[in-house]
Amino acid sequence: MSRPQQITVLGATGSIGLSTLDVIARHPDRYRAFALSGFSRLSELLALCVRHVPQFAVVPEVQAARRLQDDLRAAGLPTRVLVGEEGLCQVAAAPEVDAVMAAIVGAAGLRPTLAAVEAGKKILLANKEALVMSGALFMQAVRKSGSALLPIDSEHNAIFQCMPQDFSRGLSHVGVRRILLTASGGPFRQTPMADLAHVSPEQACAHPNWSMGRKISVDSASMMNKGLELIEACWLFDAKPSQVEVVIHPQSVIHSLVDYVDGSVLAQLGNPDMRTPIANALAWPERIDSGVAPLDLFAVARLDFEAPDEQRFPCLRLARQAAEAGDSAPAMLNAANEVAVAAFLDGRVRYLEIASIIEEVLNLQPVVALDDLDAVFTADATARALAGQWLSRHGR
Repeated sequence: MSRPQQITVLGATGSIGLSTLDVIARHPDRYRAFALSGFSRLSELLALCVRHVPQFAVVPEVQAARRLQDDLRAAGLPTRVLVGEEGLCQVAAAPEVDAVMAAIVGAAGLRPTLAAVEAGKKILLANKEALVMSGALFMQAVRKSGSALLPIDSEHNAIFQCMPQDFSRGLSHVGVRRILLTASGGPFRQTPMADLAHVSPEQACAHPNWSMGRKISVDSASMMNKGLELIEACWLFDAKPSQVEVVIHPQSVIHSLVDYVDGSVLAQLGNPDMRTPIANALAWPERIDSGVAPLDLFAVARLDFEAPDEQRFPCLRLARQAAEAGDSAPAMLNAANEVAVAAFLDGRVRYLEIASIIEEVLNLQPVVALDDLDAVFTADATARALAGQWLSRHGR
C-alpha cells in the first residue's frame, strides 16, 4: 500500500480547514495532516494538533508560538511550531507535502499559496483572494510549475465538475457558451431596502444556508463574495466577465452550471456542505466518501432562480466593473472591501457604507498594470490607505 498523502492545511481552524480535517480523518489510509496553521484560535489549533498530530503548526506571532509549543510538549506531542508568513511558506512548499489546502482568508493567504504553486504542489484553492489580487501572475506560476489547481469554492468546484477535462484549450474550443454562477442571495435578499441601512453585523452573519466565518458571511450578504467569485472564475476557466452570469438560487442546491453551445446545460447539485468540493478536490480524479448526506430531491421539492438586483447588491456591480477593468482594479477592490468589512464588524460603519468605501477607492485610484508581486501588494496597500482615509474623514 502506498503511503498516505501529506496535506498542509493553511487556515485549519476556519470552517474550510475544519471540514478538510473531517474528510482527512475519514480516510486515514489515504491522507495525513502534515501541517496546520491558525491565526487567533490557539486553543482550537492545539486541540486539532492533539487529534491529528501534524509535523508542524504555524501561528502568526513568536509569543503565541512559544505558548503553543509549551502546550504541545506538555501533551507529549512532537509537533514543531513555526511563526508567521515564513513558516506558512515553509509548510506550503515542504518536499514531503503532496497537497495544500489554501484556506487562509484574505490577502494574507497569497504568498504561502504562491509558495505552494511554485513548489509544484497540488493546490486546493479556497483562498479566492489569491486569484483576485494576482490572477495573471498566479496563473502564470501555475503553468510554469505544472501545479494542479483545484477549486474549493462550491461554485467553482461545481463548474470544474461540469467542464470537459480539456477546458484549458479555451471555452470556445470546448463548446462552452457561458458559466452560470449561482448565489443564495444571502440573508438580505428580500429585506426591504429601507431596512438595509440599519442591519447589524449579527444579522449580516446569519447566512440562511451556509456556516462560514464572519468576514465571508458579510461578503455573502453584500454579494461581494459572488463578485470575487466572478473574478476568480474568469481566471480559473479563462473566461471573459461577459461569459460569467450570476444567478440567485435561494436553495443552494445547484452549486453552478455550465451552458454549452448545443443547448445543453450541465449542473452540479448537492447539499450545501463544503465537504463535497473538498473531497472532490482531494481525491480528484477519483471519488471518495465525504460524509455528506445524499441529496433528497423530494425534501428540496423546488428550485427557484432570479436575477440579482444590483441596486440591492452594489458590491456585485463594483466587482464586475473591476473584472472588466482588470490589472490592479480587482486587487484594490479586494483590499478596500477587507478594510470596509472589518470596520463594519467593529461597528464603525453601516452596512450600506461598505459599498460606498469600495466605490470611492476605485474612483480615486487609476488602474495600473501588475507586473510582479510587489506591484500587487503596492495596489493592495494603496487601497487600504484610501479606505482608511475614508474612515478618518468620516470620524470612524
